[in-house]
Amino acid sequence: MMKKLYDRAVAAGEEGAMRKFLLWLALTSALEMAQKPVAPAQASPLFTRHVREATLDGRAPLVGRLPASQPMRLILILPLRNHEVLNRFLDELYDPASPTFRHFLSVQEFTANYGPTQHDYDAVIRFAEKNGLKVVSTSRNRLNIGVTGSVGAIEQALHLGINVYQHPTENRTFYAPDREPTPDLAVRLWHISGLDNYSLPRPALVRRNAGTNTKTGSGPDGSFLGSDMRAAYYGGALTGSGQSLGLLEFKGTDLADLDTYYANVGQTNNVPITVLSTDGTSTTCLKSENCLDVEQTIDMTQALGMAPGLASLVMYVGSSDAAILNAMATAAPLNAQLSSSWSWFPADPDTDNPYFEEFEAQGQNLFQAAGDKGEWTATVLDEGSLYPSDDVYITSVGGTDLVTEGGAGPWSSETAWIYGGGGISPDEFTIPSWQTAAASGCSDCSQSYRNGPDVAADADSNFYVCANQSPCTSNLGGTSFAAPMWAGYLALVNQQAVASNGQAVGFINPSLYAIGLGSSYDSDFHDITSGCQKDGGFCTTVGFDLVTGWGSPNGSALIDALASPAPPGFSIYASPHPAIVAQGSSAQSVITTTVVGGFDSPITLAATGQPAGVTVNFNPGSITGAGTSTMAIAVASSTPTGTYGISVSGSSGNTIQTTTVWLTVEIQPHIHIGHSE
Repeated sequence: MMKKLYDRAVAAGEEGAMRKFLLWLALTSALEMAQKPVAPAQASPLFTRHVREATLDGRAPLVGRLPASQPMRLILILPLRNHEVLNRFLDELYDPASPTFRHFLSVQEFTANYGPTQHDYDAVIRFAEKNGLKVVSTSRNRLNIGVTGSVGAIEQALHLGINVYQHPTENRTFYAPDREPTPDLAVRLWHISGLDNYSLPRPALVRRNAGTNTKTGSGPDGSFLGSDMRAAYYGGALTGSGQSLGLLEFKGTDLADLDTYYANVGQTNNVPITVLSTDGTSTTCLKSENCLDVEQTIDMTQALGMAPGLASLVMYVGSSDAAILNAMATAAPLNAQLSSSWSWFPADPDTDNPYFEEFEAQGQNLFQAAGDKGEWTATVLDEGSLYPSDDVYITSVGGTDLVTEGGAGPWSSETAWIYGGGGISPDEFTIPSWQTAAASGCSDCSQSYRNGPDVAADADSNFYVCANQSPCTSNLGGTSFAAPMWAGYLALVNQQAVASNGQAVGFINPSLYAIGLGSSYDSDFHDITSGCQKDGGFCTTVGFDLVTGWGSPNGSALIDALASPAPPGFSIYASPHPAIVAQGSSAQSVITTTVVGGFDSPITLAATGQPAGVTVNFNPGSITGAGTSTMAIAVASSTPTGTYGISVSGSSGNTIQTTTVWLTVEIQPHIHIGHSE
């Protein structure tokens, strides 16, 4: 089977077949290693992959071995428990019709329900210490255990070798394992972070203005300031008061650069800033020491510009995504809004999902820059310029070219930025439920995989930046600006939501898509309908598209919609079902609509997927607001026996919700109607 996949991949250049072959090869190596007699106990493969495809297919030539005495720092990561229950909880947590809607968990509650047990956590600590590894950090959600040790000790503990390879696309070498880790541990680990440096985290590409962009900002030379974005996309009285915002950074910063920015533009920053090292990484960054803080300063100015009244801003600095993300998930207090303008390329795209799922359960939202290389492709992914912007648990932010009515003036017009990232997930993340209806109305979208970005904001090269202890510039841009801008905007949303409802809004994608498909879309968003990505990439369309998502925020209207107790919308349910009916007979099911947020538009019912000889009628055929309709199912005597799924949809404007009624046709003459969800 795998030989056929390999031959097909070679003959046709089929990337999916090649990937399956390589993953099979890596798994085979891990299993072979697990069967070798060196292990005194049963070896356990991990849930995620660690071997790089480039080391398997020859693109990265072997250079040698990493010295056995060289020290390394790893993070041993345990899996979440009760994952199916967690998935159901997350669905209900963001379902406006659910009694647990927006009832977020604390870190303690999340750990008690879904984190690893204390017994398993202690077992992993004992394993590390027994194998000569020093435990240097632990975490209160019991996911991460930081350890240090020599390469030789790590190789022996994990039953692998750590080799040095020539990078296939960069002028450097990297180290990586030669097979999957299989520790002699009864607890099956989720992942081990730090086993390779194939992908170096990088900030979203910052592009310089070629001199053709329209500049309508209030900064030097007409450049945009963070405060200009606030004026263009909001312009109201909310400031983010009471909210704390977190920034993901792989390098520290020099806060003197931020002071220079505010001094030069005649503004004052009153928000306390904490620069926190999550794993011992230096919190300072000086050009004289070959460290640049352009990205770090950009993130601060855009978040603070949109939300100048934040209670605090925290920069989480680290050398590992596992260390940074877990620190964000366990902070005290938690930051409800998070932003990342950095990208990296894990060996397994599911690697960071436990942290993202914890964010969602705890009411945290991570905005991720969608990248500055146009259409999402496997090449962009391999370059480390994409992930995690295509992950289903984050809000992906694309780029636009904004024109205002003048310095510190309101929004005037907006088109797509040609370098803005977006497309269909190269990681092949399954399309989330909240995106399926939007994808069905988007001709370029995938119906199977996650599409992005979700939203957008200005990213063109018009921004004023002070960084690197150097003269300030007025011609930088990138989705690096758009992501923290949206995080600041969410701080305004949460400020209003807490004041009116006592709770933040959490992960906003389900609400964003409900709003985008609703009747208030044009008043809540600036729909970007002009412009395309570079090099023949995707183009904008009316509504959701693969360049700017739903578009940019339209002032207080979107804030009101997101901050409301529940975005206007409806759900439909079928009961009883399944219906078990004999040929030549009939059955009934009751379709019930549940509405939230004052939704009262007529909901038209329709059925699809019924087999030949089955007719379906609704009485009434539409429901206004909350109500019921009787679904009559008539089965002809010629209908073949079997079980059929009849899809029932309720539609109102652009909003569509579905439920399934299962119909079992039998020869027996009796009728029995049961109930099952």
